[in-house]
Amino acid sequence: MIAQLVPPAVSSADSFEDHGWDALYPEERALVRNAVESRRREFATARACARAALSGLGLPPVPILPGVRNVPQWPTGVVGSLTHCAGYRAAAVAHSTAFHAIGIDAEPNEALPDGVLGSIATAEDLRHLDAAPRDGVVHWPRLLFSAKESVYKAWFPMTGIELDFADATVHAVADPRPTAAPSAGEATGSFTARIRFQGQTPDGHPVSGFSGRWLVRRGIIVTTATLPVPA
Repeated sequence: MIAQLVPPAVSSADSFEDHGWDALYPEERALVRNAVESRRREFATARACARAALSGLGLPPVPILPGVRNVPQWPTGVVGSLTHCAGYRAAAVAHSTAFHAIGIDAEPNEALPDGVLGSIATAEDLRHLDAAPRDGVVHWPRLLFSAKESVYKAWFPMTGIELDFADATVHAVADPRPTAAPSAGEATGSFTARIRFQGQTPDGHPVSGFSGRWLVRRGIIVTTATLPVPA
């Protein structure tokens, strides 16, 4: 799924089944040794996806350890992101010479819990949601949540600036329907995210937003936010 959303220069890997515990590095295993079984499985599978994605860049396997705010610590010269939700794990990485930032997120394509929308949506977000199609395929408030998660995962490692849900406004739209009808329960689209204040790329250029892609398939919403380095 993730490969359908990221640009060609981004290497990605995903999995619908858990694996990889035996391949964890000792320092990784120590982080989740006392965690519940479901947490150990998702952690191991996400690391397996990360190493598969790094292999796609021609890089050797390395431990992927959490840093500040649990941001994955990638090898020097690499940017990337991990995600996991029930039934799905994924990783996406790229050389930092090609991308300033990558953020990915996966969520169940289900209604948000009561009260969550009011805590994550701006007034502009709500206007966009009101205009979204009511086709029963996409849970748009959950898509909004996922897109904001992707934006945060791209923004914070790049800028070091904390971002709250209210600091980003997202406008998501569905792709035009193809000539051939998509499989039941599937949809794709894009989104733009505008940050209410300005940050900087690693080379000092201002940035205040991202473009992204989204996909709904197999009961899962996947979103990606990327910021390429200008040619």
